[in-house]
Amino acid sequence: MSVNPIPVSVIDIFTDGTAQEASDTNITPCDGAAFRWLHFDLNTPGLEDWCTAHLPPLAFRTLLALRTRPRVDSHDDGILLTLRGINLNDGQEVEDMVSLRLWATQTLVVTVRKQRIFALDEVKEQIITGDAPDTPARLIARITERLVDRIETVSLDLEDRAEEMENSVYDDNGPAPADLAPLRRSVITLRRHIGPLSEALNELSKIDTHLISKTFRNRLRHTANRARRSVDEVHEVGDRLTALADHVELQQDGRLAQNSYVLSVIAAIFLPLGFLTGLFGVNVGGVPGTTNPDAFLILCGAMVVIGILLYILLRWIKWF
Repeated sequence: MSVNPIPVSVIDIFTDGTAQEASDTNITPCDGAAFRWLHFDLNTPGLEDWCTAHLPPLAFRTLLALRTRPRVDSHDDGILLTLRGINLNDGQEVEDMVSLRLWATQTLVVTVRKQRIFALDEVKEQIITGDAPDTPARLIARITERLVDRIETVSLDLEDRAEEMENSVYDDNGPAPADLAPLRRSVITLRRHIGPLSEALNELSKIDTHLISKTFRNRLRHTANRARRSVDEVHEVGDRLTALADHVELQQDGRLAQNSYVLSVIAAIFLPLGFLTGLFGVNVGGVPGTTNPDAFLILCGAMVVIGILLYILLRWIKWF
């Protein structure tokens, strides 16, 4: 016996911008409503049976997929979207983006999440408080805009953090920032996700469907351009961090070379002196000065003179 899934939310939206919440999972909106928005969690029991019974095969396969990549498809009278959003859940990294799957027709929008998506929470709050989009196209446009809003915020934060690191290294000659490597990994991960998202949004603005009018194509195109700019900004941050890491590595190599050079100079001076001390310290007969009470002072003086001469010689041949 199949279990009726419990949705995260069900909202009937009217053409006058008002909305009311519902509790059933019918795909038909209530009387007078323009369309219905059903929002599910992927782990909800019974969701697979419900999707199989009410949605086209391509739609329910995509909505229930465990692994997704941003994409857009048109199917019969609907649009199928797979998007990604910034992960703002507790204990999660923002670059580990959350997936959003969306199926839309003229009277129905179904969204499925795997983790909580705060952009959708914001859209839902706006709808409940009386600012509801009156068509599925408007809802899609609003969702994509809220997703991109958060991506822009994160990309700007990455820029600020990269600039702080550059100032500490380039201007203040400070050591390598401890979070340079983690930040580079975050940028790489984020870049891998938002690049395909930008492409999917661009495809959405061009897709041939009666659900999206020319006005909303322009609106979606603007959102896609914002996502593209965020992609470019993240790429730029990645390049700047790579240059910074190279600079830090060169500094470390330079310090290591300088230390090795100093040790080489010291060794060049003290190696002959060590040879002399070893030679005069052998415990065999016939060592000069063994009977002279001033021999030690003479040897020390000679070593000082030899050390000075070696120093002058090394300076003359421009070792340092």
